[in-house]
Amino acid sequence: MEENSIATLDLLLYNRLVRGEFMLQSKTKWRSKEITNVEDHWMDDSITLSPIIKELLVQRGIKTGEEARQFLSPDISTLHNAADFDSIEVAADRVRVAIDQHEKILVYGDYDADGVSSTTVMLLALKELGAECDYYIPNRFNEGYGPNEAAFREAKEQGYALIITVDNGIAAVHEAEVAKEIGLDLIITDHHEIQEQLPDAYAIIHPKRSTADIFPELAGVGVAFKFAEYLLGYFPKQFLPFVAIGTIADLVPLVSENRVLAYHGLRALAQTNNVGLQELMRVCNIEGDVSEEDVGFLIGPRINAVGRLQDADLAVQLLMTNDKTEAEEIATEIDQINVKRQQIVNDIVKEAEKMVDPNQEKGVIIVAKEGWNEGVLGIVASKLVRKFDQPAIVLTKKPETSQVKGSARSIPAFDLFKNCMTVRDLFTHFGGHSQAAGMTLPLENLDELQIQLNELIRNELAEEDFKQLLEVSSKVSIQDVNEKLVDEIGKLAPFGMKNPKPIFQLTAIPSELRQIGSTKRHLKLLFKEEGKNVEGIGFGFGELYPHISPNTPVTVVGELGINEWNGNRKPQIVLQDMEIRQWQLFDHRGRKNINLTPYIEHHNANLVVGNPEIGLGGDVQYIQYDAMEVVPDTDALYIYDMPQDLSKLKEIIQKAKPQNIHACYYIENSAFLNALPTREDFKWYYAALLKKKVLDLNSEINVVMNTKGWSKERIYFISEVFFELGFVKIDNGIITVNPKPDKKDLLESSAYQTQLEQAEIEKTLYYSNYNELRNWFNNCMDQVESPKEELSYGL
Repeated sequence: MEENSIATLDLLLYNRLVRGEFMLQSKTKWRSKEITNVEDHWMDDSITLSPIIKELLVQRGIKTGEEARQFLSPDISTLHNAADFDSIEVAADRVRVAIDQHEKILVYGDYDADGVSSTTVMLLALKELGAECDYYIPNRFNEGYGPNEAAFREAKEQGYALIITVDNGIAAVHEAEVAKEIGLDLIITDHHEIQEQLPDAYAIIHPKRSTADIFPELAGVGVAFKFAEYLLGYFPKQFLPFVAIGTIADLVPLVSENRVLAYHGLRALAQTNNVGLQELMRVCNIEGDVSEEDVGFLIGPRINAVGRLQDADLAVQLLMTNDKTEAEEIATEIDQINVKRQQIVNDIVKEAEKMVDPNQEKGVIIVAKEGWNEGVLGIVASKLVRKFDQPAIVLTKKPETSQVKGSARSIPAFDLFKNCMTVRDLFTHFGGHSQAAGMTLPLENLDELQIQLNELIRNELAEEDFKQLLEVSSKVSIQDVNEKLVDEIGKLAPFGMKNPKPIFQLTAIPSELRQIGSTKRHLKLLFKEEGKNVEGIGFGFGELYPHISPNTPVTVVGELGINEWNGNRKPQIVLQDMEIRQWQLFDHRGRKNINLTPYIEHHNANLVVGNPEIGLGGDVQYIQYDAMEVVPDTDALYIYDMPQDLSKLKEIIQKAKPQNIHACYYIENSAFLNALPTREDFKWYYAALLKKKVLDLNSEINVVMNTKGWSKERIYFISEVFFELGFVKIDNGIITVNPKPDKKDLLESSAYQTQLEQAEIEKTLYYSNYNELRNWFNNCMDQVESPKEELSYGL
């Protein structure tokens, strides 16, 4: 290819990259984390690492051998001293006094996995110390999140002298005042965001409040664990399984201390003697090693399901029991509750999706309805965020109190906590993090909340910011992907926030592509190169199958893993997104009644050339070759009629600039297959006419047909060519020879030219193979004019 043609191709690709005009657009925004010249960032060579692991470590801010050793082999000895927490000694002294004086202690927990784990850790520690203690977890539906006055007063009446909150309490300003008023000492252990005013408690243990240099991102169970460690006077490794569950399920950053606790907690979980955890893993079908995905997708959701649908006490009972039969019964019941929770979520999601106008300007989605189960609204909000790429607030209406209550989830570009705090006066209760929050507000404030948040987000974000962000760690080739690489990546686990599982980008032409699953919802690809195979699996990507044309490079991003089946292990990439960065050709030639609905629905602009036999429906524009003054830009061009002149089609393509071309034409009578008569054919027929002088085609055509084996169409065609050239006269089917015609070239006959051009058009557009046709269209795309071949057929 000439240099200027390459430049043209690069410019076209650049323009499409900038405008996002790919044939297959990615669903998310990709941001590359790839680091060039990794060795320039690496500080020493005291550890031997593969290039890919070294790059992934540098991306995580790890640049020395010692840092790499600590990250790849997390060491419990690197944890900060629990004594560094502010107020922890004051709190511990108060607990010791309570134990010595036989005062009743109440552990006040929360109903999610972090809260249940925190409650269990604190209870076990207190019981080991001989404390007279019990626990209380508020009912999500009747009491809501965190401490409440009624519960505190009830605790006082039951004889409790000390309350220890776990995974809650930092916003309980009023409740702390109540506790002081009624003579209850309150120790708060929490990790949620500190608000403007701190509660006036006996002691507050919070990682973001400490003056010492300690890790600020602990989960609620991490804070409870630190307090338990300080109380017990030793490192209670028996509590690590609970710490792993709460830390991973609460989606706190899995770096520094959280990484150490999760790393060792997962290993302890796999070997736990706790019968409740054993039975819970049984119903989850977890055997052998336990991963962060097991906790995040199996264990955590089941513990959360209890508090979402009823009192969370059942989950604490499971973790605290020593009775295997009881544990088996509770674990089975929790599993059934989780199934019910999934159905409730699905039902609410369907209702909520219908309440969202996808054509409305992007902002903050707020949906509310009476009767929705508030326990699952956070999950519903997450699903709406994924579907619509907007923050979502999902609320249940409570007409008896004229309030709405629910949960919110956000997109990475929008700090939900910070922005909601600017309109804090609209809420009765509010708390959470940058990406998740819970809230209660008067029903009458709902419209104002929508207006205020939409104004905030639209002032803060551009259209592109709403798209979900996918951070791509590195590009790999088919040759790079193997079991060894996958094993090395596994050394970075456990993965989570701030230590995400690496996502890789691969560009290749699939040698195989098919839909799989009973409903064809999934997509399977096979990439081959120089004897190496890499499988690709896209769960939920099945609908993209018709939008991938043959021999087209596909760019996929996803996680690398191993597909193991019947003892066979194959490297694979599990797709998270994909795109195609060049125009595509879809070959429907020779087929009638093509179903183009999936394509038309997939694109915003569809342009049809010609007249299809059936209506296409949808948003479609039509043009004809003889009426093409205005040719609009289009996403997809559907060619139904073949042109009489290739330049006409080329002009349409250059003006329309389609990302996709669909060849939909069908030929009944082929000029190409009915080959042009040869020079010898013309000579023989003219000689026969000269000899006969006059030929009546009405009565004598069969003689010619039988003599030469020609069709009627061929005889009529040759006769028409001779007539146009002045070689004969034709009157009502009677041919009379001109004995002295002027010498003329066959190309001077318009009928001959038309047939010749039509045959050439058919050869180019219809009888070419896929690659030949694609190359012809590609030349049109590149606006490369090819000189017409000089044809000469003379007598």
